[in-house]
Amino acid sequence: MKTAISIPDALFATAEELAESLDVSRSELYARAIAEYTERHGATAIREKLDEVYGREEGSLDEGLAMMQAISIPPETW
Repeated sequence: MKTAISIPDALFATAEELAESLDVSRSELYARAIAEYTERHGATAIREKLDEVYGREEGSLDEGLAMMQAISIPPETW
């Protein structure tokens, strides 16, 4: 897919230098950068959703049940 974007001149110059030093085309550099960014953003979004679900405090476990749960876990040797 071909697209046109606008970026600041300084960023363009830096990207050109990086593409040259990596011996890749400008298109390849931009494609790699966008792929990395979207991959990281996707992982962050998933983590944030999990934090939201598991971070909720929906009350506490009954003290007796908490005690039974704790003693039901076998001891481990480290």
